Amino acid sequence: MHTAARSALPASSWTDRVTDLAFAIAAATRDDVPALFQLIVGLAEYERLVDLVVCTQGDLEAALFGASAACEALMVRVPEAPEPVGFALFFHNFSTFLGRRGLYLEDIFVLPEYRARGLGRALLVRLAQIAVERKCGRLEWAVLDWNVDAQGFYRSLGATILPDWRIARVTGEALTRLAAL
Repeated sequence: MHTAARSALPASSWTDRVTDLAFAIAAATRDDVPALFQLIVGLAEYERLVDLVVCTQGDLEAALFGASAACEALMVRVPEAPEPVGFALFFHNFSTFLGRRGLYLEDIFVLPEYRARGLGRALLVRLAQIAVERKCGRLEWAVLDWNVDAQGFYRSLGATILPDWRIARVTGEALTRLAAL
């Protein structure tokens, strides 16, 4: 298994030892919002869920940088591309069993032409580092059942795919009805 090695580049930059691809990972800034939004649309296209994207760039900016910011994002850049080529969007959750907060990875995405070059792995490594720095009890995320490539990738990094758990979700009209009970 290869690791991202720190190079002579700035502290947020690494070179993947296998592919020799130079890249930088940094926290998203307000200036990144348009590019992040386009990457989110790219993720929705990949997952065949574009019809579910109702978020606007304004919504995204408020969620990341507003008075009640709800999430954070990491952006990955490579020298040959003018815009970021991937992202990871995450937030804190809490485990009652551990009695500690955790990091929940809502979405991770790397443009198809930059996959298999260590970027997704580097984003997950950076998220794990953030979780450890913040004394989180765990890092977790969901993966679509049909995305067996992603499942294999996550397992190769030490993740456990939990077979006994299913995500329950209430949204839209169902959420409004439940709130009215």
